[in-house]
Amino acid sequence: MTAKSGGMIHLMKLCVGVRDIAHLAAIQAAKPAPMRHQTRNTPKRAAELCDGGSLYWVIGGVLLARQRVLEVVPDVWDDGAKCCGLVLAPEIVRVAARGIRAFQGWRYLEPKDAPPDLAARGDGGEMPEEMRRALAELALL
Repeated sequence: MTAKSGGMIHLMKLCVGVRDIAHLAAIQAAKPAPMRHQTRNTPKRAAELCDGGSLYWVIGGVLLARQRVLEVVPDVWDDGAKCCGLVLAPEIVRVAARGIRAFQGWRYLEPKDAPPDLAARGDGGEMPEEMRRALAELALL
């Protein structure tokens, strides 16, 4: 998509029907490359999204991971209806867990509001995901 870039922006989306990051990875591994996520609406800020932005996944009410958005392309659902395809980097990056209230569709996420990657915090992710999720829901992480 072509548009004048005003900097980087991220998206945040609920990962409906997914139990955890391992489940998300398994679902994505079963899909053909390049990995893409289909969504009804095309982000108006697509150029900013492709300028280093990521899709942040909310799993079970907790923001847990992200994937870089490489491209935003026109796409079609299985039934032939038009939609938008977010082409994603294959790597799923764990981020500092944060509880998020449910919402529909996706939301823009400003870089200043995005949680840090666990690796950037020096947290190797040794804590089990279930414990990390429970602590985030209690606002202890």
